[in-house]
Amino acid sequence: QVQLVESGGGLVQPGGSLRLSCAPSRSIFSINDMGWYRQAPGKERDLVAAITSGGSTNYADSVKGRFTISRDSAKNTVYLQMNSLKPEDTAVYYCNARLRTTVWTNWNNYWGQGTQVTVSS
Repeated sequence: QVQLVESGGGLVQPGGSLRLSCAPSRSIFSINDMGWYRQAPGKERDLVAAITSGGSTNYADSVKGRFTISRDSAKNTVYLQMNSLKPEDTAVYYCNARLRTTVWTNWNNYWGQGTQVTVSS
């Protein structure tokens, strides 16, 4: 079973930076759209940023100009560079990807296990 493995979360002071990474746990056939979502305590899971296979990006208004999503297609890896972090960015961040595990399987949506990002002084 393929899993999305995230890394890079942690505790950072306001104004600081973190870089999140996410990749499948094993080799896959093909990967399409990838993205990052976040969920704060007591709130719904919301889109932070997304990137298509062609490189087009989409951001939540609250992170525009501070966060950058990118991908390395050769490594099937998606990154989220987070700068100028604010306390309100504190949440569990989840990686999402639409992929096919083998040539015989359909496209399916996969989620990572989540990585905690805490912005606090």
